[in-house]
Amino acid sequence: MNPRLEIFYTGQKIAMLTAYDYPTARLLDEAGVDAILVGDSLGMVVLGYPDTTSVTMDDMIRHTSAVARGVARACVIGDLPIHSYDTPEQAVANARRLIEAGAHAVKLEGAHVPQIAALTTAGIPVIGHIGMLPQSIREEGGYKIKGKTPEALQALIEDGLAVEKAGAIGVVVELVKHESMRPITDALRIPTIGIGSGEDCDGQVLVLHDLVGLFPWFTPKFVHPQAAVGAAIREAAAAYAARVHG
Repeated sequence: MNPRLEIFYTGQKIAMLTAYDYPTARLLDEAGVDAILVGDSLGMVVLGYPDTTSVTMDDMIRHTSAVARGVARACVIGDLPIHSYDTPEQAVANARRLIEAGAHAVKLEGAHVPQIAALTTAGIPVIGHIGMLPQSIREEGGYKIKGKTPEALQALIEDGLAVEKAGAIGVVVELVKHESMRPITDALRIPTIGIGSGEDCDGQVLVLHDLVGLFPWFTPKFVHPQAAVGAAIREAAAAYAARVHG
């Protein structure tokens, strides 16, 4: 097993953040973050799309390569974008591209058991993703909290168990009702990594731009920014422009 993947087996809490470029990835690696997700969220916070559905494999390869060059110790996870894993064969082919670009594992959305099983058989470590699925945002009609009823909670548990049985080494659980998170975590042997799903997870992941205020035009309600990098950049640029203008 790649030593970078040990964090998914130690039982310790997993601290994961997104990164999309070399300097950011290097800073997060030096800070001691356990895992760096090259998320298709780059479509929104880097490329300026309204959601993640315009992100391509070429986008993911380019940004995964940049992140991998900046990381010396953290686990790098590459997102498989929408329609890059419609079949098991396609999933394996595109996942191999991410691994070749420097990822140590890949992530895909939904309980796609055949795809996860095929990736596992091919020796490619997989992180699942259940709950709110950003790649399905247009069908869903918005970002909606999941697991609000006993039936919905049971469906999430079944999704998680299916992902686990197929061979995933961990699962991201997004925007699940906080009170529903403990039963999900207790039901699974693989670590749950929450985003907007409360504290009853085995780890947490956030979009870096949300954490540090680098995308000030929108901040999810569940995020408590630790910095105001966007405001600092704006102020520095304004001061520079004023100095040049005289």
